[in-house]
Amino acid sequence: MEDENKLSRRSALKGLAGIPIVGGALAGALSESLSAQSQKEKILNSLNISASPPPPVGSMSGDPIKIGIIGFGGRGEHLCRASGHATRQWLERTSEGGLKAFKDQENLNTQITAVCDLFDVRAESALESFGNNVKRYRSYQELLEKSDVDAVIIATADHWHAPISIAAIEAGKHVYVEKPMTHNIAETYALRDAVRNNPKVVFAVGHQHRQTQSFLTAQDIIKKNILGHISLIQANTNRNSDNGAWQYHIHEKASPQTIDWDQFLGDAPKIPFNKEHFFRWRKWWAYGSGLSGDLMTHDYDRVNCVLNMGIPQYVTASGGIYTHRDGRNVPDVYQVNMEYPGFVSGERNDKTRGMTLVYSATLGNQHNRRTILMGNDATMELGNSLTIYADPASKRFKSMIEQDIIEGGDAIYSYDPAANAMDGVTSATSKYFADKGLLWTYRDGKRVDSTFLHIKEWLSCIRHGGEPSCGIDEGFEEAITAHMAGLAYKIGRRIEWDPAKEEIVAMPGEELDRILLADTENIYHGIMNPASVVETMG
Repeated sequence: MEDENKLSRRSALKGLAGIPIVGGALAGALSESLSAQSQKEKILNSLNISASPPPPVGSMSGDPIKIGIIGFGGRGEHLCRASGHATRQWLERTSEGGLKAFKDQENLNTQITAVCDLFDVRAESALESFGNNVKRYRSYQELLEKSDVDAVIIATADHWHAPISIAAIEAGKHVYVEKPMTHNIAETYALRDAVRNNPKVVFAVGHQHRQTQSFLTAQDIIKKNILGHISLIQANTNRNSDNGAWQYHIHEKASPQTIDWDQFLGDAPKIPFNKEHFFRWRKWWAYGSGLSGDLMTHDYDRVNCVLNMGIPQYVTASGGIYTHRDGRNVPDVYQVNMEYPGFVSGERNDKTRGMTLVYSATLGNQHNRRTILMGNDATMELGNSLTIYADPASKRFKSMIEQDIIEGGDAIYSYDPAANAMDGVTSATSKYFADKGLLWTYRDGKRVDSTFLHIKEWLSCIRHGGEPSCGIDEGFEEAITAHMAGLAYKIGRRIEWDPAKEEIVAMPGEELDRILLADTENIYHGIMNPASVVETMG
């Protein structure tokens, strides 16, 4: 009979975990002496979690903000739509639902006045779509000279993020730049200096999940110490498609006549025209940052916006090219351990200190794995929704477990802002981004594009002052962490951060940026003296 009661209680607990109550969901075990509502109230009072949205941003009224777009590929187009401007081609091919969502989007009162893209077809698409007010410029330097550009959105290949951002800031333009913020270590400091030396410029990094409702709710959970001391976090990437592995479409009109190849290369190694490198640049260290800069940065910043743990003290990494042996030199399987030996998230004592964040990725399997934060009182699964599980050995929930109010190990709280909405995705890659809160979130029960909210926040700071939720300090932490992970993979040793000196610790003779940018796979693995190899590279 006792086992039957436990089974009944467990079943009721799991069933209640998905019932929405005031924007969230509580789960409580039914006992014979208390009603289900009473049990839920006990847990609610114990947790006291607030699922409130962020404060509203300022009005978008006034003179339009004039924006220049630098990099008008897939992400650049999305950022334009988030600003209120869609191309004619997108309007013709998008679904009815997507079209309605775009038309229902709040007017952010912007004008696109300039576009710079190195591929003629993309630039011409912007000119055709955005009217006579937009002009095309062949270089970003020429665009930044124009007085009819107040702010720029930068969505280029990674190796151009920092140089263009620095030039824009020094020209007095507000900057929204895609992640990763930088492509190497030296320019990470240079970009931070540029922002600090130009305080009137509003600088934002494109980590739009900082607008996602579940992450804002997770911040309240951490603030109230519901999980206890968090010692281990698992974050993951699983993708198994051409698009997910950066095998993007190569446009049929791509040629040396339609692409400014020399400008694309910039400081990258000089090679003959290669349209695969131009369209699939994420596959090479020379232009991209691989899994560490393209996808790990999302997961790192998703955790950092909740925990504020900053740059890890130590990073190790491993992996290789196991699925896509197609000429790329960035790994398609990657595991990174980020260690925080001084991290404390619960009550301060000598027994609970330190945390490891593990990032695990494969581009050869798309089984969904949630981000998991493991504390000594509870575990939280975090994505576009979140669920909390009481730990069976929890001291915080011990009395509730002993009273059979909750079952140790089962869900005690679930928050799903989409509980009353039906969300469709059109591809495995879209589902991947949606599950991570990178495509949309919810405000007042209505689905909203997370990128739209992030752009709106940036524009509000330009109009009314304030700091973006992902500014230069957050971007600095993201970039340094990504570069430590890239170095750990390439060198094959533990990489250390010196917080006092604010620098990555190099071994004698190591030129860290040269190693990081080397257009090779992991040639440093197993080599006792990487510095000697660097010398042979010219």
